[in-house]
Amino acid sequence: MQTTDSQLIQIALTEDAAFNDLTAQATISGDATGSARITAKASGLLSGLSLADAVFAAVDAKISRNWLLADGDKVKAGDAICELTGPLRALLAAERTALNFLQHLSGIATATHHFVEAVDGTGCNIADTRKTTPGLRRLEKLAVLHGGGINHRMDLESGMLIKENHIHACGSITDAVHACSTVHHDVWVEVECETMAEVVEAVAVCPDIILLDNMSPQTVAEARNIVPDSILLEASGNITLSNARAYAETGIDRIAIGAITHSAPALDLSMRITSK
Repeated sequence: MQTTDSQLIQIALTEDAAFNDLTAQATISGDATGSARITAKASGLLSGLSLADAVFAAVDAKISRNWLLADGDKVKAGDAICELTGPLRALLAAERTALNFLQHLSGIATATHHFVEAVDGTGCNIADTRKTTPGLRRLEKLAVLHGGGINHRMDLESGMLIKENHIHACGSITDAVHACSTVHHDVWVEVECETMAEVVEAVAVCPDIILLDNMSPQTVAEARNIVPDSILLEASGNITLSNARAYAETGIDRIAIGAITHSAPALDLSMRITSK
């Protein structure tokens, strides 16, 4: 069961005790109002604006939000992202939760965009994986889209990816592909291959996708020569910004990068009170 945005926001606000901010209660009068601005402190791509907007609304409906940019927009240090007005206590109560979501998701969009730029012009797509933060997968995968990437399967029932453990349990790639194709006809079947011998076996049984795992660009190029265009060809494993283009130039269809979700650094953003 997927957590809705409103449920996620309530969990985060409760975790932060946002409605019992002792510091704000001690330093700011209950009727004080003012304005604040969210700005970028580094260059990147934005994602998570609607979620951040909903955080402010959930804390106090009297907070006015004027978003100056949109998901997928580029920012540089100093750019204004949002102008806020309302009760000062409420603005500060919502600040950290809103920024946590916004910085994390913008970091993913930014990391994705760096890979997309690295393979620009090759026709190769950058795809995500299931290596996501528990509870945040839907939002993190949306951030990948904002960064110009594409989504791999959302979950274990969105497609069938035969990996080494499945092959070991079933007996062979051939047996595993036949088993998957027999049980479910309405979802795609992908096979992960770690050697050229496995690629040859996979080609013979015609899955929808072949995933080349932890192969060098040279080996990937060899595989590209024997995998027909009717089978989508993907690569993953130890692919970085420095070598992504070498992989893309082999002619593969897409590269799957776990790091764009599980290791993306947050985009540095801040909120400051501008008037009271």
